[in-house]
Amino acid sequence: MYKLGIIGYPLGHSISAVIQKAGLESIGLGGEYDVMETPPEELINRIKYIKANGYNGFNVTIPLKVPMSLFLEDIDDYANIAGCVNTVKVGEDKSFYGYNTDIYGFKRAIPSDIDLNGKNASILGTGGASRAAVVGLAERGVKEIDFYTRNILNSNQTVEYVRAKFPEITFNVYQIQNIRSLAGTSIVVNATPIGMKGFMADQMPLEREDLDKLSPETLVYDIVYTPVKTILIQEAQKRGLRTIGGLDMLIYQAERALEIWTGKTPDTKLMKIAALEAL
Repeated sequence: MYKLGIIGYPLGHSISAVIQKAGLESIGLGGEYDVMETPPEELINRIKYIKANGYNGFNVTIPLKVPMSLFLEDIDDYANIAGCVNTVKVGEDKSFYGYNTDIYGFKRAIPSDIDLNGKNASILGTGGASRAAVVGLAERGVKEIDFYTRNILNSNQTVEYVRAKFPEITFNVYQIQNIRSLAGTSIVVNATPIGMKGFMADQMPLEREDLDKLSPETLVYDIVYTPVKTILIQEAQKRGLRTIGGLDMLIYQAERALEIWTGKTPDTKLMKIAALEAL
């Protein structure tokens, strides 16, 4: 009987419990997955609670992905590169081991027939989600990444961090308001919350004319998963472009988390069906 959960704040929108319970059932394991709202000031108390109540592992979401790092015995390579964790395994001695499965989820959702080797990528936003995108794209061989951000000054920390981690990749930063022609890019990633249900859901981070300039081979990847088809995805599909929605990334990162906790691989199709029913 596995005891799992998720910490973060707020968690009213989270469908992680639905996804992970479906995953547990698919591998024939009983268990519970608790949704534990945890404001940053309550993190230490939450950690004490988790250790005292026999949890096997838990997911971590905003705004705790970075501060959680302070309480870990060790981290995997992805968490080290990204500078944050989203999955924690609890050892038999109650030690915490951190992982970043967002990168795995981001990368796994990109179809294998998409060739990004030596290509240019465009990432909208420079927050935490953009780091997972950078690592995933670097592993697919991208040689140049253009960041588009509302505030170049605020993005300096992220940009300098990834430049140090990936010296073989050329990174450029531009104001999103002064977006360049994206005609030469092979993949556009929305790593902002724009278009999310309850947050500018009727908008998209690009103008329609920006989409008009994309090459027919360009892949449009929106990490937002609710709604399943954001305005950006809808508009890209109208233009015949290939798209990836955030739900695929969410499912695959959840699959990897369950593998870490249980040693078994769940059925992602059943996990996705459960997620779609919950949305």
